[in-house]
Amino acid sequence: MATPALAGGMGAFSGFTRLCKGLAVVLISGHIVIQVLPQAIQYLALIPARTIPFAWNLITAGYIEQTIHGVVLSTIGLLFIGKLLEPVWGSREFLKFIFVVNFLTSVCVFIIAITLYYITTQENYLYNPLSGFHGILSGFLVGIKQIIPDQDIPLLKLKAKWLPSLSVLLSIVICFLASESATILPTLIFGTYMSWIYLRYWQKKPETKLKGDPSDDFAFSTFFPDFLRPVIDPIASIFHRMLCGRSEAANNARGYTVGGAPLPGSDPIEASRRRERGARALEERLATDRLAGALGSEESGDAVENV
Repeated sequence: MATPALAGGMGAFSGFTRLCKGLAVVLISGHIVIQVLPQAIQYLALIPARTIPFAWNLITAGYIEQTIHGVVLSTIGLLFIGKLLEPVWGSREFLKFIFVVNFLTSVCVFIIAITLYYITTQENYLYNPLSGFHGILSGFLVGIKQIIPDQDIPLLKLKAKWLPSLSVLLSIVICFLASESATILPTLIFGTYMSWIYLRYWQKKPETKLKGDPSDDFAFSTFFPDFLRPVIDPIASIFHRMLCGRSEAANNARGYTVGGAPLPGSDPIEASRRRERGARALEERLATDRLAGALGSEESGDAVENV
């Protein structure tokens, strides 16, 4: 009786993309390297005091997990979330997202560490090795919020659009309960924010030749409860004008808007299409998993009968 259940569960472990598998190998290999050669952490992790001249650690730090549970969680998150996001974005855009979010997150963490050192004069901010894929994983949750915001998450009993906010909130709570976990908090926060910046303003759309996702459903205030949005919106509007004021002016000059209203084919419509593609991709993945599970159950039943 246990065999069919096991076979049915195996359907969820199929359909991983080749790119995600390759990145998973990178994460596992990075962890093995620092276990075999512990001194390698000094060159691969983000150590603010050594970032100059070893600037490459702004890139490599995101792919180095220092703990076994870290590499397991990161690998699982990459494989399962990646097989949902990559078909919607495309392999090239998916890889670009990972690279940009990882680099910008590392830059922000480096600046925060230097700032905290000058404020507190505590040298641990300069020499504590920081690394991990969790910043990119938090960025993946923002991607899920963008493409399937209203999809229900059965286990958590909430909509997908709240996953990034819940992740940051839980991380803050954990840091209060376990102070040694505080080192990962800046990476999670900046990973969430940088991924939203990228998807909101910079991600290119081949179909429309425009950038970003200006839809109201993806505004910064949507990361917060409704009662906080009147406070968040005025603050967010300042950064909105800083980041995309010029691009909006250019779009108006090219005729993409008339009287402030977007024309057909502009970004809000593309955002809606992207969410439809995301929901369709999710449905196809679930259907494939169910089919694989059913086939596995039939094969297991046939094997039992033959015996």
